[in-house]
Parts: sequence; C-alpha cells; structure tokens
Amino acid sequence: MRLLSRSLLAVAAAALAFTQFVTPTAAAVTATGPDGGAAGAEWAATHDNPQLYPNVYIEWDVPITMSDGTVLKSNVYHPADASGRPIDTPTPTIVNFTPYTKLGSMIGDSAFSIPVLSDLIVQLARNLDLTGTPISGLTDLTKALGGGLIRTFTVDRQLIRSGYTQVVVDVRGTGFSQGNWNLLGEREQQDTLETIDWASRQPWSTGDIGMTGVSYSGLNQLQAAAEQPPALKAIFPVVPSRNPFRDLVAPGGAIGVAFMPMWLAAVNGGKLVPDMTALLQGRFDMKWLADRLSDPFTFVDALLEVFLQPNIDQLSPKVKQLLDSGSDMRQAWETDPARITVPTFISGGWHDVFVASQADVFRRIPLPAGQKQILIGDGYHISNGNESGRPGQPPRMDVLQRAWFDKWLKGIDNGIDTYGPVTMKEQGGTWITASGFPQEEETEYRRMYLSPIPSGTGGHSVHDGSLVDAPTEWPETLTVAPGLTGLCSRDAAQETIGIVSIIDACGKDSRIWESNGLTFTSSPVAEPTTLSGPIAVHLNTVHDATDGYWVATVNDVAPDGTSTTLSSGQLVASLRALDESRSTRLPNGDYTDPVPDLSLSTRQPTQPGVPVALDISIAGVDAVLQPGHRLRVDVYAGNFPKGLPPLAILMDTGLRPQHLLLDPAEPSYVNIPVRGTPGW
Repeated sequence: MRLLSRSLLAVAAAALAFTQFVTPTAAAVTATGPDGGAAGAEWAATHDNPQLYPNVYIEWDVPITMSDGTVLKSNVYHPADASGRPIDTPTPTIVNFTPYTKLGSMIGDSAFSIPVLSDLIVQLARNLDLTGTPISGLTDLTKALGGGLIRTFTVDRQLIRSGYTQVVVDVRGTGFSQGNWNLLGEREQQDTLETIDWASRQPWSTGDIGMTGVSYSGLNQLQAAAEQPPALKAIFPVVPSRNPFRDLVAPGGAIGVAFMPMWLAAVNGGKLVPDMTALLQGRFDMKWLADRLSDPFTFVDALLEVFLQPNIDQLSPKVKQLLDSGSDMRQAWETDPARITVPTFISGGWHDVFVASQADVFRRIPLPAGQKQILIGDGYHISNGNESGRPGQPPRMDVLQRAWFDKWLKGIDNGIDTYGPVTMKEQGGTWITASGFPQEEETEYRRMYLSPIPSGTGGHSVHDGSLVDAPTEWPETLTVAPGLTGLCSRDAAQETIGIVSIIDACGKDSRIWESNGLTFTSSPVAEPTTLSGPIAVHLNTVHDATDGYWVATVNDVAPDGTSTTLSSGQLVASLRALDESRSTRLPNGDYTDPVPDLSLSTRQPTQPGVPVALDISIAGVDAVLQPGHRLRVDVYAGNFPKGLPPLAILMDTGLRPQHLLLDPAEPSYVNIPVRGTPGW
C-alpha cells in the first residue's frame, strides 16, 4: 500500500511538473524597473510560497570519478516527498563547484534551513541600522544576509523543493575530494566538464544543467560555459571574474597583500580538514590523505617567493610562469566571454575585487539582451545583494536565480528575459535599468587636465591641484612619496572584500588616504552629470630609481568636502607596456581602457630623471555627480595593502619619492566619459 501511495504521489508530481514545464504563463508579465515591477513581485511570491515538494533529501559524499581516476566528492540535494524520500521524477540539475568545501555549504545551508533561525538572522540583518554612526558601513555588509547571497553561495532549499536537484562538488584537491588543487587550471576545468556530463546522465536528472555559485564558483561557471558543454543550459555567476590575475592577483603588476594570503590560508586550511564521519566508520580515504601530504599548501610557496625573492633572475619557473602573460597558467586563467553561448545572469559590484571583469564579460557575450543580463550594486565582494528585496530595489539574489533557472531550464515564461538587461545602482544616484553599459547615448569622452593651480578644496593633501579643460601654460613638477594612509581607504576596503568599509572614514571618505597624495579637483557641476564607462588616466612621470608604482583614483567630492572614491587603478611603471589587442582607443588616439601586458618579458625599467608616460586603466563606473559636487583625480605613489610590487621590483623602486610632471607640451590628464552639461 505504501509503495502504491508513493507511486501515485510520484505520478501526480510528475504530471504537475510536466504541466509547469510545458505550459508557459498565460500572459507573461513584462519586468519594469530595477525591482521588476509586477513581474518581480511574482518571482518573489513564486519563490517564497510553499513549493511543489515539501522536503529535501541529501546524499552525502557521492563519489564522481574523473577520467584520470581521481574521485571528487559531492553532496546531492533532491526534492523529497512528505515522508522525506527523494522523488522519482527527473529534474533539472544545478551544479556548484566550490573550493570552500561542501562542509561550509552544509553549515550555511543548515542555518538557513531552520525557519525560525533563518527568519531571525534575516530580520536582525535587515533591522540593524547604524546610519549616522562612524561604523554605518557595518549595516551595508549585514544587509547582504537578507539579500539572498547566502542561498546562492550554499544551497537554496526553496529552489530544490520547487523541482530541482542541486549538486555541490568539492573542487579537486579541496574539501573531501582527492587530487591536488589545480586552482582554476586546465585539469580543474576538465573536471567541471566531466561533472556536468555525469550529472546530465543520472536517473534523477532531465539532462538539463544549470550552474550557480559565488566568487570562485562564478569564475568556474564562466570557464565551463566558454567550453560549451552540450548539457549546460544556463549559468548564474555571482561576483565572477574572467581574469583573476589582472583583477585580483596582480592588478597593474602589484600583488594583493591582504586578500591573497588570507584567501590561500582559508582554502588550504579547509582542504586539510578530514572526513571525520568516514574516519569513525572505518572507511577513511587514504588516497585523500596521500594527496594532501603531497601538496598541503598550494600556491603558498609561489606567493612567499614573490614577496621574499629580491632577484628577478632567481625566480622559480613556477613564479616566472605566473609573471608571464603568455604562459599556460595565465592563459588557463583567462576566459573568453565571446565563447559563452548559454543564458548568463551576472551579479557584481562597483567595489568588488573583480569589478574590472564583470561589465566586460557582459559586453563580450554574443547573446541578445535578456539572454544575458547584469546587476551591479554599490557594494563589495561580501555585500553583494545588500540592496536587494525592498521596494524600488532589485529582487533578492535567490529570487532572481530561481526566475532565471525557471525560464531557461524549465521553459516557464515568467518575464525574467525582459528584466534589465543592465540593472545598476548609479553611484551618487539611484537604481536604474539600462540597455547597456556604458550608457553610450549622449556620452562622450573628454580630457580633463591635471593642473597645479589650487582648487581650494584639497588643502588636506600633499598638493591641492585642479582639473581643468586646458593644460596649464607653464611646467611644474609635483612630488609624492609612498606611505601607509592607504590602510584606511576604499581600495583597502575593496582588497579586504569589504571588511575595512565598516569604518566610514575609510570606506566612504578618502580624505585620510588623500593626506599622502596629490589631489586635482574640478569646479562644481552645474547640473546632474553622469560618468559612464571605463576611464583612462595619462601621467607624465619622473623617477629617481629604475622603477615606480603609481595609483590613480576618480572621486566624487561633496560640498561638505567628503571625497568618495568611485573607482581606481594602479600600475608598476616598468610594466607599462600595453597590450594593444585588448586596449581601446578613441579615433583621436586617446585610450579609454589601456590594458597593460603585465609580463616580465615586456618589462621596461625606468631611467632616473627621464620622463616616462604611463597610461593607467580605471575600472568602469556609472556614477552621477549631483549639482554642487566636483570631480577629483587623486594620484599616489603606493597602495598598501591593495597592492605591493614583487620584492624584486620593489627593490628597484627603492621606495623613493616619485614625481608628476605637469608640462603643457606633454600634459597629464584623465580621459573621462561624460553625459550632461557640467559647466566646466
């Protein structure tokens, strides 16, 4: 009788699922505005209401054997009936590859699977309001807990109960999986493709695969999609990168001092945690132990060598590969978005560590609007979604994820393809939707020149200069030295994935950092003025040593003097050679996005006392300068802790002061995309 009841339940569920799959909404609602309008409300209701299946059944540590014999371990989450048994009906399947261990996903999922505890966490996060205090930035971080980020990072049980299977896989060499960690390399990418194929062939799968996940798992999705596995139908990467070396490991040639050691310690520490259940049950995987003993601290040796080896000629082949743009390692890390042909929804942030990639990936994916979408908030790596789920704001991350997969894996006409396609929080403004980024309509690039003439607004800096529409008629040289005020800066907040942003004087105001920099400030804008797109800063520099390290930021200066960094860029002077195949220019030859090669093979040491021009790429922004606000460019000779040149290069700089030459014959300027009439 029990078997018959279960069979009838399965048949009924299958019929309902089939009807849901093949019968689109009678009249799909068109999404309107950043919150999706009526469609957004419908997506939230669909996700938050009781689902088709009441329970979730978990298969723990399911082995997946790769083509080279290495066994990866996965947790498989199935929809389950009222008795807790997994359903017999095949479902679309969502894959998440993580180096942060299934154990971490399980802990996060457990906290959010208990309704009372989950509701308490969300309410505390939403109701904590420290606005007006010196640590109001803490509120910006905690709100992410109520924005659905945790469910996209771990497991979304509502998604599973609605008729999906989710597979969370420990990346090779991490968690409980065998092998050595290949860190986004070719073997790891092959593992992802083989796992997608494996999942598509399981009896519980319809064969239609989606991918989700945050950060590393977002990179992994882009890599997989670019290889075009036939079973992969849609991806939902949250804060991803197409090129982690350029974005995070060594932007502008300087190594991330805070993030990389912290991140490598976390992943390497997590991968050494043994499977205690297997140990207690006498089925411990000795191959896992042998693999961990052979490679306990992946990539740590290379990082230490970069920071401690003073002689370039004595760098190991491994590090030389890291510092060679044409090496197999660097090539494996770079994804070509032009090869992505499955529907892709990207979520990013203006101050995310991977911001330089996110809009670029969206632009390069060769899909029509709707099939590719991007949401960009005014947040950091760990605060993505902190502005979600309230009136006028985008739907929560988990709600958007559900709507995305319902559309592309189940064929439900829910209107998600009419959302956006660009949904973004304009810095200094509000949430908007746009047809593209940059917003090219009525936007034009214009030069603003760095002038030594005081603006009257930067007296706290090493030198208070101006931004003007023509070069100053006489040459002048300004000097700036390395310092440590960058410890309290928006770049430090970005490098620490948002942690430093807790302190408003660091995350929301750059004046402490500017006390050791050169500031160049425009006159106030006469009307709302939008900056939309990548920015290029051209500096005419002079060094006292055979190398240097330059940083430039673009800021919004309020009438009360608050200086908010909108975006930044940095460049090691000897790595100034540009990759013209990646760089973009205007018809007059000015760069809009100068992309450095970042390779030892093209390194050009500077000659002391001889001027050298540097083109620094500033990650693209969309920001509004309100009437009375000013545009500012800051120039620094260091950016600790966001970046520090490898020791061998740092020795060449001598940590000496550096000089900015303001010469009308060879001017320094910012090339900035402007829409509006600022009155400059």
